Amino acid sequence: MSQTIENMKTDLLAKVEASSQPREVLKDPALKELIASISSQPETERAAFGASLNQLKKDLQAAVAKREEQLEDPVVSAPLDVTAPWDVNASQPQLLPAQNGSVHPLMSELEGMLDIYARMGFASTESRQLDDEWHMFTSLNFPADHPARDDYDTFMTEEGLVAPAHTSTMQNRVMAANKHLLEEGQPIAFIIPGRVFRNEDVDARHEHTFHQLEAVYVDKGVHTGMLIATLRAFFQEYYRKDVRIKTQPFYFPFTEPSLEFAASCIFCDGLGCHICSHTGWIELGGCGMIHPNVLKMAGIDPKTYTGFAWGFGLERMVMIKYGIEDVRHFHSGKLDFLRQFV
Repeated sequence: MSQTIENMKTDLLAKVEASSQPREVLKDPALKELIASISSQPETERAAFGASLNQLKKDLQAAVAKREEQLEDPVVSAPLDVTAPWDVNASQPQLLPAQNGSVHPLMSELEGMLDIYARMGFASTESRQLDDEWHMFTSLNFPADHPARDDYDTFMTEEGLVAPAHTSTMQNRVMAANKHLLEEGQPIAFIIPGRVFRNEDVDARHEHTFHQLEAVYVDKGVHTGMLIATLRAFFQEYYRKDVRIKTQPFYFPFTEPSLEFAASCIFCDGLGCHICSHTGWIELGGCGMIHPNVLKMAGIDPKTYTGFAWGFGLERMVMIKYGIEDVRHFHSGKLDFLRQFV
């Protein structure tokens, strides 16, 4: 009977391997019949026969579990990869020609911007893509009942973490970690690039996910004129041409005074078009003098030190430079767009 069990094992394991419903093999009539025959075995062989059957069942259950795991793996179970660039029935697959990749235009332009700021004396550090509410709001002087704290306006996780809506979440960290520079007679000067997330209606000028470039500068005697001069110097170097710039009063909880910063629309030369909403200007971001409460939060005395900060949209600056009419191109994955920057 041991040979019968071995033959049964070989047959059933083959069925498991070939089945799309391997657990059904455990209900095989031949197996049930073999189990039912235990009582008819000679008494002297009954114990050994039962032990062999138990081992058969264990081997089958292990094989069934392995087969079910294979079926759950799409790489193993998929009968056909419709994305394959060749016919699966072909004797010799026709491989696609190899192509070199390239740096994304946003990252390439960011490297150039950071180089300009490095020559102006700014260090750089990257922002976070997930942060806490304290750095997002409290450290930036947002009132407890500010509407931006509502999860309808800001993306938040169930654990209470925040997808930063601006790179300003890094202001407190940068100032607190580098305030020793002030005591040594040096300024705090940092550029902070990072990805940010907004609850935006997507159109040619707005995306829900984009990049910002934050600046933080703190020292004795810093004033708004220095802020405007620094911005003007950067844009002249980055665009390598005259771009009209304007600022206008605005409100941000973390700066006082606060300003909006805009550049003349290069698509219509300031005459007005659908890209600039017929205003002649493309908004780049906000800026202003760091609020005394924000300095205090970082352990810096606002009576001794002042500073400025800004946050600009990286995509918009690149759009202006290259005459790109739609911000959605950057994240579209369209090769015909990306190849223009190789």
